[in-house]
Amino acid sequence: MKICLLILSVFIIHLSSTNANELYIPDTNISNWVRINPDELNWNSEIIDSLFEFLDYKNTKSFIVLKDGKIVIEKYFGNFKQDSIWYWASAGKVINSSLIGIAEGEGKLSIMDESSKYLGSNWTSLTTEQENNIKIIHQLTMTTGLDDDVDDLFCTKPECLKFKAQAGTRWSYHNAPYTLLDKVLESASGRSFNQYFAEKIRNKVGMNGLWIKQDYNNVYFSNSLSVARFGILVQNDGKWKNNEIIIPQDYLKDMVNSSQELNKSYGYLWWLNGKDGFMLPGSQFVIEKLLFPDAPIDMIAALGKNGQILNISKELGLVVVRLGDNPGYALADITPVFNNDIWKYLNRIMDVNSIIQNNNDYNVYPNPIKDFVTVNGKAGDLITISDLLGRVFVSYMFDNDGLINLNLSSFTSGQYFMNHKSISGNKTIKLIKE
Repeated sequence: MKICLLILSVFIIHLSSTNANELYIPDTNISNWVRINPDELNWNSEIIDSLFEFLDYKNTKSFIVLKDGKIVIEKYFGNFKQDSIWYWASAGKVINSSLIGIAEGEGKLSIMDESSKYLGSNWTSLTTEQENNIKIIHQLTMTTGLDDDVDDLFCTKPECLKFKAQAGTRWSYHNAPYTLLDKVLESASGRSFNQYFAEKIRNKVGMNGLWIKQDYNNVYFSNSLSVARFGILVQNDGKWKNNEIIIPQDYLKDMVNSSQELNKSYGYLWWLNGKDGFMLPGSQFVIEKLLFPDAPIDMIAALGKNGQILNISKELGLVVVRLGDNPGYALADITPVFNNDIWKYLNRIMDVNSIIQNNNDYNVYPNPIKDFVTVNGKAGDLITISDLLGRVFVSYMFDNDGLINLNLSSFTSGQYFMNHKSISGNKTIKLIKE
């Protein structure tokens, strides 16, 4: 068995009572939305002002943190108000992805259909064979193979859509093929994009806002709490009040998991944490580390131009929303670095290490394990992980007190044993690798 061990940077999640509880679903009256004082969660309220100073300096207009659906932090900056409208930019891609899943659940399309079935022939400048190889799933996963080395990445005209590689063989963050999902949905549903969205998602979960055409793009505008509502919908496995299924659950599972092997940190238009590498827009290089090293391992993210952010951690019951202007990072850094910097503040706000210590006696999270396991220890503690035959595959000694992430993604499914040797003695527990 080939084992690749990647010891990643300390994942300092400061959480108290953050293990997910029953999820609160808000009603349509914003004034009735239940709020929790951070002190009730034993969060460090003194750090919140420092976070607000950072966000204000980074041109933020609104910032929201939900715990199990309830508002813990809600801040608006300058003249921006609770009912102010702002654009989602590319963060809105995740709504489009969800609508495709809904349409598939209704039998209006299949993501394995050829895109030409809904866009007509010659929607690109490719040969008929090359064009027919492009399917809806390739538009959802940024793997159409269309050339991103063009003058206008947003142009959806056939002359702008040129062949670069066979569909499914190359990942590239190319906006134009994604934008054409609007026409796919309209052709399949027989409704305008705004009508279908309003009927299937917006009105059901109490969102406001509208999709507005801007040149080639179709951009969603809403208030900040509408972003949070959509976050709760995805956090709740696509269900709303009375367990009404809005997004088909099998599709949602695929939507928020690695959609291909080229960029494992990308689902169906969602960015994914907890993978052993990621690619950024405009790059063909895989960076072999976590996309957001200071964020929860299971976090998924919708990200848009100028730092529009929706983060969801189902395991921890958290939804985080940031809307605003350009935070002043280099273009390539807005996606991962700014988002991760926010989590550095959130980690200081939330109580140290209690996500592990309050949830089990073994200082391990999660168990069963999908890819990464987080282990709590003190300086000098020794961690070893072995199989049922006693073969040791991981050996790690803590240099400092805190948490470390171990990448077990290459382990085969089954049972393992983790031995934690500390000054107080040895402790062995069983790990389950999914």
